[in-house]
Amino acid sequence: MIWTVDPTAAEPLYAQLVAQVHLALSRGELAPGERLPSARGLAQSLDLNIHTVLHAFQLLRDEGVVELHRGRGAVITADRQSGPAAGVHQALRRYLDAGRAAGLPPEALITLVKEALRP
Repeated sequence: MIWTVDPTAAEPLYAQLVAQVHLALSRGELAPGERLPSARGLAQSLDLNIHTVLHAFQLLRDEGVVELHRGRGAVITADRQSGPAAGVHQALRRYLDAGRAAGLPPEALITLVKEALRP
C-alpha cells in the first residue's frame, strides 16, 4: 500500500490516512492480520508529525479496524465484509454500480458525494 497525503486539501491529514486504510480494505489491499507501518516510520516518510499518524491510528482503533499493540504496532482486525464500516462499503458498492449503469464518469460520482456532504 502506498501512503500519500495532500497538505493543501480541506480534509485533515489524519482523516486522509484513515480514509486510505478504509479504501485499501475495500479494495482487498489490506487483510486481517496485516501490520500497518510504524507510526514513526510513516510520519517520517510522509513528513508528518507523529501525533497526526497516531491520531489516525487511534481513530482506526476506535472504529475496530485495527488493534494497537505497544512495540508491535497497528494490526488490521477488520475487513470490508465485517466491522462497523461494512454497511458503508456495501452502500458505496451499490452507489458505484448505479453510477456506472447510468454512464456517469468517476468525477461526477465524486462531485455528487462532495455535494451531499456539504452542510
